[in-house]
Amino acid sequence: MDVSLVLIVVMAVLFGCGVYAMLERSLTRVLIGFLLLGNAVNLLLLIVMGRPGKAPFYGTDEGMSDPLPQALTLTAIVITFAVSAFLLALIYRSWQLGRADTVEDDEADIALRGRTEVEEDLMDDESDTEDDDATTDFVGLDTAPIRVLHAKDAEGMLDDAPMDRPDRRPAGNEGEEAR
Repeated sequence: MDVSLVLIVVMAVLFGCGVYAMLERSLTRVLIGFLLLGNAVNLLLLIVMGRPGKAPFYGTDEGMSDPLPQALTLTAIVITFAVSAFLLALIYRSWQLGRADTVEDDEADIALRGRTEVEEDLMDDESDTEDDDATTDFVGLDTAPIRVLHAKDAEGMLDDAPMDRPDRRPAGNEGEEAR
């Protein structure tokens, strides 16, 4: 495999610059960092692909190229485009609301940063519940999100839908309904 050292260095620089840009408070720099990371991933997949060769469906000779990195590169391009579009919409909305694209600390962030280890342990102890057997938040019928209605619950409602219930007829009466 003959991989150019220049491609590896460029990929490493793109990764480094992308991570550094994503650590900034500005959403525009986060977007630029994400785009740099996306391009670095595409270069990584290009490096992993190896030597170019014939198309995989061309024949069974030695010099075929691997189709998996090509498919992964196309997938990475699509994912990068979708997340970039989302970040652009987020930046635009942030600019509309606050005329700035920086993320500021609010009171909850400052309070979280100022917590001590004792308060952290206290928060961990509060997460333990006594009723670990409950698998859902909707324990009783009063708090259930879905209520199944039957004919006796509402007048004029037909309750003739087929149901999956076991047949409880005696064993000798199978042929009587067919008549």
